[in-house]
Amino acid sequence: MPDATAPCPCGSQQTFENCCQPLLAGVAYADTAEALMRSRYSAFSTDNIDYLIDTLHSAKRQPQDRELLEGALHNTQWLGLQVRQCEKGLADDERGTVEFVATWAEAGQSGFLHERSRFVKENGRWYYVDGDLFDTTGKTIAKPKRNEPCWCGSGKKFKKCHGAG
Repeated sequence: MPDATAPCPCGSQQTFENCCQPLLAGVAYADTAEALMRSRYSAFSTDNIDYLIDTLHSAKRQPQDRELLEGALHNTQWLGLQVRQCEKGLADDERGTVEFVATWAEAGQSGFLHERSRFVKENGRWYYVDGDLFDTTGKTIAKPKRNEPCWCGSGKKFKKCHGAG
């Protein structure tokens, strides 16, 4: 967990205590889809599995989410986040999308995750629903099925790597 006065992992240029820490601690909720996406990135960066599950839309949760996240987070180091575009997802909206690129390193390899994520607000709280993945040229690619190789290039099946949350 980063020091409270350190820069927030989400790249907002704010301190962790003034950005994602209150959300990850459950003392505040994200007021926009972008804030939720940034806080989820920080949760991935700090291995906060509870937050990732709690902010995943209930219709998307699976019994094995915790196990899958533990495996994926244990081996991945998240290096940076760039928000590319936001559509809706403001405090008064019920839906929003956030396009981002997150860079990572794992087992001596590095790469990126480029996704346009969909969010929905229910009962005043934002939740991650799902997203579209993009390749290096910006072309939409299909999210791997559970038994297909993971997008990260680890050689593992998607369900055993980055297949949850």
